[in-house]
Amino acid sequence: MIVHDPAGQPFAAVLFDMDGVLVDSEHRWNDIRRAFAATQGRVWTDDHQRAVMGGNTREWSQTMQAQLDLPHLSPEQIRDEIVGGVVAAFRAGTVEVMDGAADTVRRLAAQLPVAIASSAHPAVIEAAVDALGLHGVFHAIASSDEVAHGKPEPDVYLLAASRLGVAPHRCLVVEDSTKGVLAGKAAGAVVVLVPNAAVPPAAGTEALADAVVERITDIDLAALGAHLRPHTPPGRAG
Repeated sequence: MIVHDPAGQPFAAVLFDMDGVLVDSEHRWNDIRRAFAATQGRVWTDDHQRAVMGGNTREWSQTMQAQLDLPHLSPEQIRDEIVGGVVAAFRAGTVEVMDGAADTVRRLAAQLPVAIASSAHPAVIEAAVDALGLHGVFHAIASSDEVAHGKPEPDVYLLAASRLGVAPHRCLVVEDSTKGVLAGKAAGAVVVLVPNAAVPPAAGTEALADAVVERITDIDLAALGAHLRPHTPPGRAG
C-alpha cells in the first residue's frame, strides 16, 4: 500500500523527468540530430528519434552510429556534437521552459524532497536547470549516464531515490514518455503522466501510468494519493 507519513502525505519524494516535462526540448534534440545527420549526408527520421528516446548518452550515441552507418565517427564524437548542440541551444534561449514547470517544482519542493531523474547528459541537465532558474531547489540530480541502463530500465529512478534516502515505492515520478513511465513503474514508484502535446507518448501509455494530468501545474499530491490504486512495492506481499 502507499505509506502515509505522520503528516498524512502519501509520498516521500517527487522525481521529475526533464526533457518534455520541465523543458520543451524533445524537438530540439531531434532538430540537432537531423542537422548533424545532414552534415554526414544522412537523413534522420522520426523512427530514428523514437529509437533513441530514453536511452542514456552511451546508448543513444551508439544507436546513432549504427542507424546512420557512420563507422568513421566514434560514439564519443557523435555524443560531443549532439550534446554540445543541445547545451548551446539552452544557452541561446531557444529551448522553452514548460509552462508552470518551475513554479510547480518550487511548490512541491516546499512540501517534499524533489529530484531530477533524466536520460540527458549531465551538461544538458545543468543547462536546463539554469534555464529553469532552479539551482539549489532540487535535493538531488541523477543522470542515466551514471547508471548501466537508460529508460525503460529503472536504474536512474533507483539512483535518484537512493540519493534522497527514500524508498522508491514512496516516490511520485512525473513523466511524459512511454519509456519513462515504464522506468518509473519498474522502479516501484507511483507514476503520473503529463503528456507532451509536441511529442505525445505512444498509444496505450495512459493505461500504464497510475494517473494522468493535462498540465504539470495540475499535480496535487493529496489528490493523487487519494485516487491512486493500492500499490505494492517489488518484493513485498499484497
